[in-house]
Amino acid sequence: MRKIGLRQKVNKYFGNQAETRENHWDPSLQTHYYKITKDKGFQYLVDFFEKSSVYEVHAMSKEHGEISLQVKKGRNAFIVATVIMVRPYYTAIDFSVTTESFLPIDFGYSSKIIYTLYNDINKELTLIT
Repeated sequence: MRKIGLRQKVNKYFGNQAETRENHWDPSLQTHYYKITKDKGFQYLVDFFEKSSVYEVHAMSKEHGEISLQVKKGRNAFIVATVIMVRPYYTAIDFSVTTESFLPIDFGYSSKIIYTLYNDINKELTLIT
């Protein structure tokens, strides 16, 4: 188990950006893998974001597996969702969230957006643990 440093905890709450990655020190910000193909996972995210009243899609690139969007309810935040197929029916979904404000801190808001997104996605897609 990785030891969490004071600097990491401070950066989580006093930064304005959060992103997921495979070996993140915070387990809830680690890459989530789903039993789905890249194309179906990408389309699921497009449909999810377009149906939502919280998010507004700005651009998408199916070839690169990226969707950029804006949070339009609550605090402003810019999100990039990335879908990468590791192998058949083993697809990673990652997020990068940057809170847009006049202060360079968001008190964990960007991380909270990622938690919420993964929680909603986990209700519909099969998570591989």
